[in-house]
Amino acid sequence: MSSLKIIATMSLNFAWFALIFAGICEVIWAYFLKQSKGFSEIWPTILFMITLTVSMFLLAISIKSIPLNIAYPIWTGIGAVGSVLLGIIFFGETLSLTTAIFLTMIIGGVVGLKFFS
Repeated sequence: MSSLKIIATMSLNFAWFALIFAGICEVIWAYFLKQSKGFSEIWPTILFMITLTVSMFLLAISIKSIPLNIAYPIWTGIGAVGSVLLGIIFFGETLSLTTAIFLTMIIGGVVGLKFFS
């Protein structure tokens, strides 16, 4: 395997790592957005802005190697599923059968985009 191919593979692997971590940061900023109470609490607001910036930065890094039509839906899918789980775990929100079905569809779509594109 040529050294350029190894570098390209490492770059693509890093892009996927960056994309997944960007999605996790999206969930974290959603948590701090809720905690900021409409930006009236200073520390949650600051942490929201930091994690939002990190999430966007990592998304931007990932789309240098991963096509936008793959990266963006995966990023939003991680954020959507993570935010639902966050609401259930930390905020006592309920999970209806309908929500669970559609959440499963989002997960299926994200997995499908990763493995079949």
